[in-house]
Amino acid sequence: MAKLILTHEVTGLGAPGDVVEVKDGYARNFLVPRNLATAWSRGAEKQIAGIRKARKSREIATLDEAKAVRDSLQSKPVVVSARAGASGRLFGAVTTTEIAEAVAAAGGPSIDKRKIEIGQPIKTIGDFAVKVRLHDDVSAQIDVRVVPEA
Repeated sequence: MAKLILTHEVTGLGAPGDVVEVKDGYARNFLVPRNLATAWSRGAEKQIAGIRKARKSREIATLDEAKAVRDSLQSKPVVVSARAGASGRLFGAVTTTEIAEAVAAAGGPSIDKRKIEIGQPIKTIGDFAVKVRLHDDVSAQIDVRVVPEA
């Protein structure tokens, strides 16, 4: 078992600044090469404090604020334009970055792309439901409408 400090959020494992123990292969082959975690050491306590402080500044502070953001996100669909063929199939897929930019362009709050969860890849034109984790206890279900580029 390897002891690591998470530097980014990993679904099902933890948030930035958490100290976790995972199997050696998972650490060596997935978490460390993708810079999602660093090796734990006794001198890393300052690094953990810095990561937690940065996370607090980006996070939505209160539960009430998270609920207000959720209500504003769920009130209207987000429109994303993408290049598509004649059959309605996209050239590529809609990414979490594009969804976050579309929310900001529509006048919504700025959302961290790592908080957006897409169940199945969006590769066609149409309406899709996407989950956004706003707080530990609050998540929003937003409607994403994919339209072809003009």
